[in-house]
Amino acid sequence: MPEKLEPGAVAPQFTLPDADGKPVSLSDYAGRKVIVYVYPAAMTPGCTKQACDFRDSLQSLVSAGFAVLGLSPDKPEKLAKFRERDSLNFPLLSDPEKATLEAYGAYGEKKLYGKTVTGVIRSTFVIDETGKIERAMYNVKATGHVAKLRKDLGLD
Repeated sequence: MPEKLEPGAVAPQFTLPDADGKPVSLSDYAGRKVIVYVYPAAMTPGCTKQACDFRDSLQSLVSAGFAVLGLSPDKPEKLAKFRERDSLNFPLLSDPEKATLEAYGAYGEKKLYGKTVTGVIRSTFVIDETGKIERAMYNVKATGHVAKLRKDLGLD
């Protein structure tokens, strides 16, 4: 099993290309709260639902001081198509080598339809202004997750 992050741990730093191939670093958000959500594959039904939920909640998350970053192993070209198709209004980051996914404990063995497989573990991380993990949620559901996250963060 991948090593899971715990609240209070320092968030692993990263610099990854966004949908336009421009580098985005966690350090770009120093002093801000950041929600990094990890999803298996752009343009699949569950990942689309989750991305659209973040899109639709973005204004209230930003008003509460949070930036949102989506992270998957998809290449920037696919992320650009995903962003355009679904009018996504936050950065989508590409980690095809899966080094950042592994650093966050979001890539490894998981159960899928009763079988053990290796892949992306749908996860969400809330990182505080000092760069520490405030919440680390693994194996989250695509549907309803953003509403639960908003409730947990006291935004509803």
